[in-house]
Amino acid sequence: QVQLVESGGGLVQAGGSLRLSCAASGSIFRINAMGWYRQAPGKQREFVARISSDGSTDYADSVKGRFTISRGNAKNTVYLQMNSLRPEDTAVYYCSGYVRTFSGDVPRDYWGQGTQVTVSS
Repeated sequence: QVQLVESGGGLVQAGGSLRLSCAASGSIFRINAMGWYRQAPGKQREFVARISSDGSTDYADSVKGRFTISRGNAKNTVYLQMNSLRPEDTAVYYCSGYVRTFSGDVPRDYWGQGTQVTVSS
């Protein structure tokens, strides 16, 4: 019903930057929020950043001041600008969407397949 496709991951040296993109498509009635999570090897998936339909944002303490989440003009695309990257930012980054579909009564979470971000020291 809803597909989220991420792009923009890759290998970067510490101190460098990357920009992740995520596009949502499908039977979307309303996107309440979109965000990013990440999972490093051997660790649980953790929250990174979120942007709500009103444009308000929220960040994990570990990325505040370095990462910026934003939406595209079409509102079904979300970006994560990552600056001053550190080796500990290495993880698979997942896009999430809190979406109500045309066939659903309540919104639910949808996930992308993930994109690898590797930061070398």
